Amino acid sequence: MSAKCAFLFPGQGSQAVGMGEDFFNNSDVAKQMVADAGRRTGIDFERLLFTENDDLEKTEFTQPAILLVSSIAHKLFEDEMPIRPVYALGHSLGEFSALVSVGALNVTDAVELVNLRGKLMAEACAGQDVGMLVSLGLADDVVEKICEEQRAAGMKVWPVNYNAEGQIVIAGIKPDLERLEPILKEAKARRAMLLNMSVASHCPLLESATAPLAEKLQEVLRDEFTAPVVSNVTAEKYSSKKEALELLPRQLVSPVLYKQSISKFDDEVDCYIEFGHGGVLKGLNRKATKKPHFVVSDMASLATTIDEIRKLGA
Repeated sequence: MSAKCAFLFPGQGSQAVGMGEDFFNNSDVAKQMVADAGRRTGIDFERLLFTENDDLEKTEFTQPAILLVSSIAHKLFEDEMPIRPVYALGHSLGEFSALVSVGALNVTDAVELVNLRGKLMAEACAGQDVGMLVSLGLADDVVEKICEEQRAAGMKVWPVNYNAEGQIVIAGIKPDLERLEPILKEAKARRAMLLNMSVASHCPLLESATAPLAEKLQEVLRDEFTAPVVSNVTAEKYSSKKEALELLPRQLVSPVLYKQSISKFDDEVDCYIEFGHGGVLKGLNRKATKKPHFVVSDMASLATTIDEIRKLGA
């Protein structure tokens, strides 16, 4: 196999009722992974993933649900095509799925870990009216300057997700974000819109979550990377437990440098394979790369991706 692939994993916002159901219905491996995750966490994943419910939008449940489905998608791919990626990259929560894919986390440990991560994030934001807002059509430096000026005026708003050219997500206190909307539009933003988020990710409001997350990471991380992972914090590769222990707690309070990561390492790969529901990262990558991008989200797309990768490697 000569094709050089990057493995990609989505974060919060990619969830939907029914995700992973095709895997579950057609794979004993998927059924076992769902059962193991449920026994470890006490979460009824069949109900959470496959029936209408309100819990899937709560971060303590959203995170393990997305990671589990992404990990199932990757496991089924790996069983058919055991290739080593040039690197693995996740968007926010997806960095933990990436760590599973390269052997640095056991999947059941990771489900438990991100369930805790979600609880810690919710606790850090409890009692505060927090939210997130997407800005479309403005350059990074324009959004950064606006946020800096508004923080100087007492508002709590931070650019936190650098998703694609002209697309930045801002986190903070919801009334401040609401006041920020017309300011962004006056600066010629094509759109400024509040997102349906119950936490304010990747900003200083989550500082209290970093220490307990670091403690759990020390317990479950393994120094067994089969390929490097690209850090959301630095847009650099890392491949050791020591580095992960430093970077992953910082990830909670630092911006996600997703577009910078894709741009920096695009020359090293022939294609991207995204594991999980929705193809969100495929949409973000359209502006950043011309390389082929495959999404493994069900049994049909799994088969298609395997066929296409084999063609690239021929």
